[in-house]
Amino acid sequence: MKILVTGGAGFIGSNFIYLLLRERPEWEIVCVDALTYAANIHTLNEAAKSEKFTFYKEDIRNRDGIYAIFDKEQPDTVVNFAAETHVDRSIENPGIFLETNVLGTAVLMDACLKYGVERFHQVGTDEVYGDLPLDRPDLLFREDTPIHTSSPYSASKAGADLLVLAYFRTFGLQVTVSRCSNNYGPYQFPEKLIPLMINNATHGKPLPVYGNGLNVRDWLYVEDHCRGILAILEKGKTGEVYNLGGHNEKTNIEIVRTILRELGRPESLITYVGDRKGHDRRYAIDPSKANRELGWQPTVMFADGIRMTIRWYTEHTGWLDECTSGDYVNYYARMYSGR
Repeated sequence: MKILVTGGAGFIGSNFIYLLLRERPEWEIVCVDALTYAANIHTLNEAAKSEKFTFYKEDIRNRDGIYAIFDKEQPDTVVNFAAETHVDRSIENPGIFLETNVLGTAVLMDACLKYGVERFHQVGTDEVYGDLPLDRPDLLFREDTPIHTSSPYSASKAGADLLVLAYFRTFGLQVTVSRCSNNYGPYQFPEKLIPLMINNATHGKPLPVYGNGLNVRDWLYVEDHCRGILAILEKGKTGEVYNLGGHNEKTNIEIVRTILRELGRPESLITYVGDRKGHDRRYAIDPSKANRELGWQPTVMFADGIRMTIRWYTEHTGWLDECTSGDYVNYYARMYSGR
């Protein structure tokens, strides 16, 4: 098996690569990443030591560059993690999200058709379903839940999902789509909630919490997500969507207080800021299809996962410092100053 992984220098993609190196050591891995602000090439330092690993710096929007890689490497399977993913940034600049998440996905699938790739997997998000009311804990996102997007980010991911499924029906490309709940774990860029709060708490900085902090997310440890994708590749039915969720619903303020407690920092660091535009209230996934058809279920409960995550970030301060320099400083000031 030769598998091409796009976005492999990012958070979930890099964790997926390390899972493959550990558990599918016979597979060849080709990583393609544009190395934008949210990626860190040093994340792949250990992977680069393997003779089974090859890296290309390329943007999935660049058709000529992508075709050249496919022509040279002739992958059997493609897993697309490459995406612009941060809701706040999509509100600032929707265009780049449409270009990367929709047009870039199309370029990859065109390459799959041109070079005879056997399988294409699209890594999606539960945010395409919109949100759920806070007072209806019985309601969950299922694969047949209507798409109802709230942000340019989720709209671009929904567009990509629909395009992937259209390529299955129109061109016969063998595809699968996964939609996951919020991930956490090692190598996550610190604009996202958990690493941002860990980083700020560690340095005694204010912890900015949107609105009243009562928005609910379903949290999935990143390795569980990666195992779910691997299960879809090996057992999933093509043309299908699979939801991957953690059964770990928490309010944002619960998350923040847990991090402060684990780090021994005072709650006085919490600073409530103006809410995000169109902020979704609650996400919650029903992963029963993945359990029934793939035998997959999450294994890491939040209490354990958050401790492992906090420990990882406190032990990898050099990696974190690399991410929080340069343009990140300007972005952080734009997002949270004066709110």
